Amino acid sequence: MTLILPFLPLYVEQLGIDGQADIAQWSGIAYGATYLTAGVVAPVWGRLGDLYGRKSMLVRASLGMAITITLMGCATTIWQLVGLRLLAGIAGGYSSGAMILVASQAPRSQSAWALGLLSSGVMAGNLIGPLVGGFLPPLVGIRMTFIGAGSLIFIAFLATLFLIRETQPPPRKHLQTRIHWSDIPNKPLMITMLGTGLLLMVANMSIEPIITLYIRSLTIDPTRVTLIAALVMSAAALGSVLSASYLGRVADKKGHSVIIVSALAVASLLLIPQAFVTAGWQLIGLRFLMGLSLGGLMPCVTAVIRHNVPDHSVGVVLGYAVSAQFVGQVVGPLLGGFIGGQISMRFAFLGTSLLLFLGAISNWRVLHMPQKR
Repeated sequence: MTLILPFLPLYVEQLGIDGQADIAQWSGIAYGATYLTAGVVAPVWGRLGDLYGRKSMLVRASLGMAITITLMGCATTIWQLVGLRLLAGIAGGYSSGAMILVASQAPRSQSAWALGLLSSGVMAGNLIGPLVGGFLPPLVGIRMTFIGAGSLIFIAFLATLFLIRETQPPPRKHLQTRIHWSDIPNKPLMITMLGTGLLLMVANMSIEPIITLYIRSLTIDPTRVTLIAALVMSAAALGSVLSASYLGRVADKKGHSVIIVSALAVASLLLIPQAFVTAGWQLIGLRFLMGLSLGGLMPCVTAVIRHNVPDHSVGVVLGYAVSAQFVGQVVGPLLGGFIGGQISMRFAFLGTSLLLFLGAISNWRVLHMPQKR
């Protein structure tokens, strides 16, 4: 899914969009389109997973994404690309479904560690994807790269179908039970966790539409632009791979609030120098450090939600959490593409830094306030 990131602006340009500002904005629209529709349908898939099993949701998502990603390589206009990205959001949701499956089956005392391990797997894909996306287009072309990505997802479909087993059946006795807002004991905490998931995605995605253009302004050799952009995108994922399971284990022992507040604060500080780098290697190093700081954030957010909702409604509530993340994946690219195209690419980093700082303050207030019995 991340394989297309380094060359998406170039593909948008091939489809007839001219001018740096228009390319940045359309890249943000095309990238965010998937997460717009995915965010709308995520609670529906979460509810169906509660009723009929989470594996069936993973089978559906992997097959749907394999088809839509392949068809993106056949697009001839920007509207076809955006339409297919919207369709991919409706059909997809594999990593979020996997998160719900693990969250519902892992022991509560080890939930953050288990989710951190899963997050490491997802981030490993985010690490390898942009690297492959940086190397393949010059060798086989952009359209064949899309087809290759679809083929990889089809392999994931086969692995899901034949290898995954649900060790716990869905709670059939609760088929008619719906989650109500009154069932959640700590509503401010839930709202804060949903907002934190949104902020994480904004932080990760706000520079995605402009990163290739930003690298182009920093490097002299145009043939190295996609490669450096791929390294920048992969650096953050590598940091998260290395830190996610470790920070999850620390959170299980020391408390989730420490990791959540610290991750947001450190990432906020690291975004400031990213706006003033003068070479690609500097941006690669800063994104790696940012990935290290944010690696344990989403597993901790998910663990906090898991500990504060009824067992029979885990899929529904985590579906809303996934929706919040998808909102961030829509807002982030749109915000970054608009600011980068209309104002300045540096302001995209600084604005994201401010949002994360505000998120750190909000989490500190909510997670440390006295809890009502």
